Amino acid sequence: MISSAEVYHVVIATVPLYVAMTLAYISVKWWKLFTPEQCSGINKFVAKFSIPLLSFQMISSNDLYKMSLKLIYADFVQKLLAILALTAIIMISNRPGGLKWIVTGLSLSTFPNTLILGIPILRAMYKDEAAVLLTQIVVLQSMIWYNLLLFLYELDAANTMAVRSSSQGTGEMDNAQEVQSKEEEEEAEPKMGRKMKILFILSTVGKKLLSNPNTYATVIALIWASIHFRWGINMPEVVNQSIEILSNGGLGMAMFSLGLFMASQPCIIACGTRMTVVAMGLKFLVGPALMAVASILMGLSDTMLKVAIVQAALPQGIVPFVFAKEYNVHPGVLSTGVLLGMLIALPIALAYYFLLAL
Repeated sequence: MISSAEVYHVVIATVPLYVAMTLAYISVKWWKLFTPEQCSGINKFVAKFSIPLLSFQMISSNDLYKMSLKLIYADFVQKLLAILALTAIIMISNRPGGLKWIVTGLSLSTFPNTLILGIPILRAMYKDEAAVLLTQIVVLQSMIWYNLLLFLYELDAANTMAVRSSSQGTGEMDNAQEVQSKEEEEEAEPKMGRKMKILFILSTVGKKLLSNPNTYATVIALIWASIHFRWGINMPEVVNQSIEILSNGGLGMAMFSLGLFMASQPCIIACGTRMTVVAMGLKFLVGPALMAVASILMGLSDTMLKVAIVQAALPQGIVPFVFAKEYNVHPGVLSTGVLLGMLIALPIALAYYFLLAL
């Protein structure tokens, strides 16, 4: 049974995040300290600077050679099931902006707040074994899934640009195409248009990802972790301390950015009642259900199975909101997921804890 002291540790981990968010909200709503441009700049700083350093710190400090392959596979299968389910729902409902909603749904259902809330909550439930497993999940998020989110966001942005470019290019090519016959035009244009669009999208996405600091942080962290845990070579302390002092403020700055965004909206719950219900359903019902299926398929059992399911029921992580704000893809939905999710995190986690104990 969870003791009152352990609950107190969870509260200690949670309150500072709300302090950062509240201060940001007050700074804009009441004190008018930041302009919209400055708020956007703060979010860009978090997306391009704080999060890459945080990813580097998490990946480089984890022993990649001791990670649980079953847990990795289960995490991968959960994401795959979520993508397939969301794609099917979007196609059936014929909702416009399908890729945007797929990315948003994926963020809500499969990206829990494991680093700040998850470790103290699950350590109280399942002791130190849970903390080790959660650290591995955090590493997977930083190493693979945040980069997948960035890829999907860039893919969506490049697709929008390709549509505009093709519509502009059609008018410019009209005179040159007058020398062709009508039949040649009908056969050649669609094929060339599709090919050029695909090449344009892939080229644009590739360039954007290569210029994103998170890509380099991930690759360098993987290389360093492989060297450090294979041969025991340590990073110079001055470098280690420099990275640590910069990355430690990453989550606080992310919560600060969330507070700034909330202050810019007419209502704290920025996405409306209906989308709030959908967001909470994805986070606390769909996500754990998909993780349970994936974990059972991969053969997880006992404590590892319970940890995998309960961590999937943790509230929405803050990093996907930062990305959504940076790319302007439904940030109101994800901000609501973070805010409400953190308020009800402990009761929801306890509910799953007691349910799995039956």
